[in-house]
Amino acid sequence: MAIATSTGSMIPLHLTSIGNPSLPKIIFLHGFLGSGSDWLPIARELQDEYCSLMIDLPGHGIASFPEQPQADGYFERTVDALAELVRQSTPAPCLLVGYSMGGRVALSLLLRHPKLFEKAIIVSASPGLRTEEEHLSRQKSDEGIARKIEKNFEGFIHAWYEQPLFATLKNHPIFKEVESERKINNPENLALALRLLGTGQQPSLWDELQKNRVTIQFFAGGKDLKFVEIGRQMVNLCTESTLEIFPGCGHTLHLENRELFLDRLRKFFNKHQ
Repeated sequence: MAIATSTGSMIPLHLTSIGNPSLPKIIFLHGFLGSGSDWLPIARELQDEYCSLMIDLPGHGIASFPEQPQADGYFERTVDALAELVRQSTPAPCLLVGYSMGGRVALSLLLRHPKLFEKAIIVSASPGLRTEEEHLSRQKSDEGIARKIEKNFEGFIHAWYEQPLFATLKNHPIFKEVESERKINNPENLALALRLLGTGQQPSLWDELQKNRVTIQFFAGGKDLKFVEIGRQMVNLCTESTLEIFPGCGHTLHLENRELFLDRLRKFFNKHQ
């Protein structure tokens, strides 16, 4: 079953669900360059236990921008539009999984709308940048990347996966399939998504973490040292949270070791509160 939605605030989102709607629901949010369909292999494995709601975030998959949006406050408007979509999709508190960019969005979503969620898994993600100087520097960097996407998309994809955090993915048998799927995206939409939802536009959540009361498990790949350290810092600040490190994995741990990811997800979500 697929549901397309465009909210009153003109935030493009598209939702696809797999599994009996009467089962407990998991919201899945993908990373930059991805789409809700990235979670299909996971959702199919879980369909006898959960109803998976996989969302295309703005500028990804078929969630194209209907017009040129105003950048100011777009990240927060996206989070609030997602909250409304969750309310429309399930009457009871549900479960939440977000990876990388989707992890940043998911973390903001559960901190702004905690009553919507019972538990959350945040994969390879951060609570944003701490200072205005860091935000401005990252916005400048993201603008440079957005222009590369618009100028030479295929060249950008190649360069993107040359980053050290993707080294383990590049050596994985699934990499060619992932790379091919990324090239299907619309470069203009992706460039705009980066300008609107990149880390430079995300309000810092570091201070908000201390107020969290939703049970969270942070996942990080053992070889993704930057996000292992960020995960440790978040756990120190965030009550009701733990950090799970995936040995031998990098940034895309849910792709690199799907079996372990599913095992840890089931154990965490099946635990009684």
